[in-house]
Amino acid sequence: MDPLPDWIEAAAEGARTVALGMLRERGRGAVLVGVARVDAALEALLKAALLPPSTRESLFQTDRPMGSFGARIALAHRLGLIEPEVELSLQALRKVRNAFAHSTADIALSEPAQQSRLAESYRQARTNPLWEPLEQLVQQQQGPRAAQDPGLVDFILLITILVAFLEATARQIRPVVPAFVMGFSGVTSGG
Repeated sequence: MDPLPDWIEAAAEGARTVALGMLRERGRGAVLVGVARVDAALEALLKAALLPPSTRESLFQTDRPMGSFGARIALAHRLGLIEPEVELSLQALRKVRNAFAHSTADIALSEPAQQSRLAESYRQARTNPLWEPLEQLVQQQQGPRAAQDPGLVDFILLITILVAFLEATARQIRPVVPAFVMGFSGVTSGG
């Protein structure tokens, strides 16, 4: 059997690290920390695809054009860095995060509203070859705590797979150099 490509092995190790880290979180904290990890990985992917800034980077600060998770999702999709199913999953995570962040009541991932938002994302993520081994790892590590919020395991696995593969993609990608650029002298070859 041929060895796995380095990027798949790196994604698997990254996934394991994310999953074990997520197990320390619960409830609202798991959602907020998990989606923040996805957001950071998405930012890293975008930065890898963009030419380096000519000055101190400011596009990704909170009050700037790429300062929101929603803007990053849209740009990653428009640049062709993520597939439509991943875009939809990221949008679902954004909505779940907002629901948890803005709710003053107790809220859980196992609630029908959250399960409905994430159902297609879970279905898609289960096709990833890392899902089953990670599921076994998480269940072994979590033990009886898994019953406290039955939606937590699937959420951790979804976050883990997204972060691992966004980070793996960011390590492989190089900045996009346009074929043509506009300058004061006119249009010139960019590459």
